[in-house]
Amino acid sequence: MIEFDPQALRRVLPDLERRSVDPQLAKGWRQFYRIDLTQANTDLECRLGQVQVGEYRVAMQVCRPIAARATLLVLHGYYDHMGLYGHVYEWALAQGFAVLSCDLPGHGLSTGARASIHSFQEYQQVLQAMLAKAQQLQLPTPWHILGQSTGAAIALDYVLHQPRLTELGETILLAPLVRPRAWQQSKLLYQILKHIRRSVPRRYSNNSHDVDFVNFVRHDPLQSQVLPTAWVGALAQWIPYIEQAQPSTRSPIIVQGEADMTVDWQHNLNVLVEKFDAPRILRLPAARHHLANEQLDMREQMFSYLQAQLA
Repeated sequence: MIEFDPQALRRVLPDLERRSVDPQLAKGWRQFYRIDLTQANTDLECRLGQVQVGEYRVAMQVCRPIAARATLLVLHGYYDHMGLYGHVYEWALAQGFAVLSCDLPGHGLSTGARASIHSFQEYQQVLQAMLAKAQQLQLPTPWHILGQSTGAAIALDYVLHQPRLTELGETILLAPLVRPRAWQQSKLLYQILKHIRRSVPRRYSNNSHDVDFVNFVRHDPLQSQVLPTAWVGALAQWIPYIEQAQPSTRSPIIVQGEADMTVDWQHNLNVLVEKFDAPRILRLPAARHHLANEQLDMREQMFSYLQAQLA
């Protein structure tokens, strides 16, 4: 297996600018996660770098075809990082989109306490920085946003609370987080543990039918092995904030698996139907939580639906 040194790569990440140079060590990172997209797209330029967002140095990658007609901003899920979203990148490039992705604070190549956050508002700062970077890099509009799980939570928070951007296109929410599954029990446990434990061991789940993906994640060097109580506390503050938000006239695209054992998807869909004007919803009966990495037939059904909605 190809190896790469995450710490060494973090140290050499340049500021992501219009004329920044892709670091030499980025090639090993892309090969390890099988996202070396330039091999199949000779007109594609990909550059990895970092952007200062508050106290964090946030890793970002831009991939831009010569004749891109729009841009997809990709927000990954909790415990994830942008290295795991190759299927999304391949689909987006096939649509003629440029792609701007990031590692959230505490994830992947970004700095910050692993898998933790002070407040979900820091995630909003990251999305704002991505939009500013898309403008600075002169990425083609419209700018579509795609988020998986916690990434979807960041996207829906943005469109509910921020003024409408003329450059903003569609908002795509994959298995969106509003409440996790068994939230009342988890919240009670958090109240007990927050004063005595900074974290609890992570419990891996089979969140996809793609066995290779599930096995890969369990040996991924960029995965956190703990669940920080600080992150659960930030989530506990965010849930009532989002559930009490005023409705929006936007109509996001939502894809939800009905075999999802990570989020409380029935509750979440009810909330989103109330918050948005006629959201477009695709429900996949057999799909689990990690839709960006579900098995091939389910991904194809999802991407076909997204392509039709974006046409």
